[in-house]
Amino acid sequence: MINFKLIFKVIGALLFQEAFLMVLCMVMALCYGEEDALPFMGSIVVTAFFGFIFKFIGSRAENRLSRRDSYLLVTLIWVVFSFFGSMPFYFGGYIHSFTDAYFEAISGFTTTGATIIDDVESLPHGILFWRSLTQWVGGLGIVFTTIALIPSMANSNGSTRVFSAEATGPLHSKLHPKLSTNVRWIWLVYLTISLACMGSYMIFGMDWFEAINYSMSTTATGGFGVTNNSTEYFKSPALEYVTTFFCFVSGINFTLLYSSLVKGHVKSLFRDSEFKFYVIFVLAASAFIMFELILRNHYDLEHAFRSAIFQVVSFITTTGLFNDDAGLWPHVTWVVLALCMFIGACSGSTSGGIKCVRGVMLIKTVFNEITQRLHPNAVLPLHVSGVNVPERQRVSLLAFLTVYLLLILVMSFILIASGIDNTNSITICLSTLGNVGPTLGLQIGPTMSWSSLPAFVKWICSFMMLAGRLEIFSVIVILSPSFWTKN
Repeated sequence: MINFKLIFKVIGALLFQEAFLMVLCMVMALCYGEEDALPFMGSIVVTAFFGFIFKFIGSRAENRLSRRDSYLLVTLIWVVFSFFGSMPFYFGGYIHSFTDAYFEAISGFTTTGATIIDDVESLPHGILFWRSLTQWVGGLGIVFTTIALIPSMANSNGSTRVFSAEATGPLHSKLHPKLSTNVRWIWLVYLTISLACMGSYMIFGMDWFEAINYSMSTTATGGFGVTNNSTEYFKSPALEYVTTFFCFVSGINFTLLYSSLVKGHVKSLFRDSEFKFYVIFVLAASAFIMFELILRNHYDLEHAFRSAIFQVVSFITTTGLFNDDAGLWPHVTWVVLALCMFIGACSGSTSGGIKCVRGVMLIKTVFNEITQRLHPNAVLPLHVSGVNVPERQRVSLLAFLTVYLLLILVMSFILIASGIDNTNSITICLSTLGNVGPTLGLQIGPTMSWSSLPAFVKWICSFMMLAGRLEIFSVIVILSPSFWTKN
């Protein structure tokens, strides 16, 4: 049986953490003397009240989580967090529809960065800070961030299962035997990158509020901004290069960053198969788009290079910030950017997509299959960064890709049937499932909001964002009938 009492207890504890995050935003609103302090106050009261109710229901829960409990708990955490996270938008009247408010909240927590707000510059500072904070918390994961702040949660029975259900990528490496130690070190790397990014933004012209918001958006690879034109608003090539660098760094496996830079094993960074694939893909895609912009759009060399590498890194890391309108670029560049959406950056980072490590595994599987055809009796291992991938994970890779592509196919069909153009339908599905943010097409371009979508399409997109952030199976498994059987 599912341990519902313990699930309620954990969700209740996490709601108190969410209420605390809202307190920070209320303080921001009070500092600026704006009207959004009251909506935050109401949201804090409601969130804390339900946190208390859930904790009370689960007060006598048996502290033991099964694998089934873990999948349900992780999915519910993201759904419930997004539900209460939508309240500041809805209570303050900044978003008039609950559907839109929930879409905005889950887009933030899953670091998708798709927005339904047409004029973000009209929003008060507390709400803007809340949008950025939802991304930053969701960047490494809600459970991950909670364990980092409350290490005692890592010592509870079943915490490793919950952590694994939220983690990204097919392969997971450890720095230390204890989960809480691993989490703290990785979270420290995340915090360091965020602070370095904020400092760099301030050096190159942003004020402190813009810098802290854009740094959270950049390191979480989310994409929400505090200006309508994203980083293009600042008209600063230096800021664009800084953004590109920190987006790229945030797309690297954080465990690899820690072991290579903090521990001094720099060579391990360049021996890593996934990192090499990531670098080569970014350079190749950027070079192709750069030449297309020079040839067809008549950009000068520096402008073409800057726009190309910025957009490629933004799309592959699923950040979604922009310094140019890619909707005006040659359509062949859209294919490259859509491929970036699909691939994503490295596993163990804050980015979405299928992850580069799966790309490496697929390429090596294809070469192994060609060799196997020539040498039927050969035993061919599949090595990724010197580690042999077991047969079970190879099967999981194919299953993941099959479900990923099927979801895109089915949801694209539904969107096309609802009247959305073909290019938009496909890239909307790629964007939401890959947690990217921007889309390509005629109805919704890469610099536009998603407000024109029908309400039921926004709910489909919300589901796709959640499924993409939890890598599909953590969500799909609880929808299967066998999940709810007693045995």
